[in-house]
Amino acid sequence: MSERPLPWFAAGHDPGPSFFELLRRAAPDALTTAGSGDGDASRASSPSIPHGTTVVALRYADGVVMGGDRRATEGLTIAGRRMEKVQPADRWSGVAIAGAAGPAMELVRLFQTELEHYEKVEGEPLSLDGNLPAAMQGFVVVPLFAGFDRQRQRGRLFKYDVTGGRYEELDFHATGSGSVHARNWMKASWREDMSADEAIELVLRSLLHAADEDAGTGGADLIRGIYPTVSTISDVGYADVPEEAIAEAVRGILDALAEGGNG
Repeated sequence: MSERPLPWFAAGHDPGPSFFELLRRAAPDALTTAGSGDGDASRASSPSIPHGTTVVALRYADGVVMGGDRRATEGLTIAGRRMEKVQPADRWSGVAIAGAAGPAMELVRLFQTELEHYEKVEGEPLSLDGNLPAAMQGFVVVPLFAGFDRQRQRGRLFKYDVTGGRYEELDFHATGSGSVHARNWMKASWREDMSADEAIELVLRSLLHAADEDAGTGGADLIRGIYPTVSTISDVGYADVPEEAIAEAVRGILDALAEGGNG
């Protein structure tokens, strides 16, 4: 089987370290599955396409915590109960997605490849400010991007719209169908000096209360053993919070609710 030759570009058309630009110039057909174009956008907004629901991110003293519920919906139907909405982007950053599930997963894979490609070409990681580039445009998803900025030695988080617009949030943010309820809980309890454990508990509490108010957001399924996913990003890198720790924290929140507290 013959290998495909490497593409060559004139000086003015070199895509540089961007994998997305390389695809657009050398293999534009490979981008058609990424949900670009009006036709794909209209299909992705159809009730028959599985959608992710609620994801959150907040800063704490040593970095950022990201979390997401596990439910995917098709209109009023539950399409999936174990969707993983929080994914690493590279060692120091992560992406949490809400929106059409298929394009969202394509975005995450393309974004991960974009960062790896940049690092291989340039020999150093892309700065946090330079992350989530043009690969975002054309996706019918609304991601949160967060990471640990090693130059500033602090956590940072960003929200995006479907046109690729980027907006930095200083403290916390949520997106998806239950985002208003999740943000209300974070707003009431967030502190900049929170420990990792306190931040994890607040992320879980905001997701559980969002699920209590929003039919599209999945809460804790104690029978099936399904809990929200949570990850931390600090100066030691990206790390998933173990499911056992999440389950224990969720049970504590639910016990407090059962006793008449606010969780």
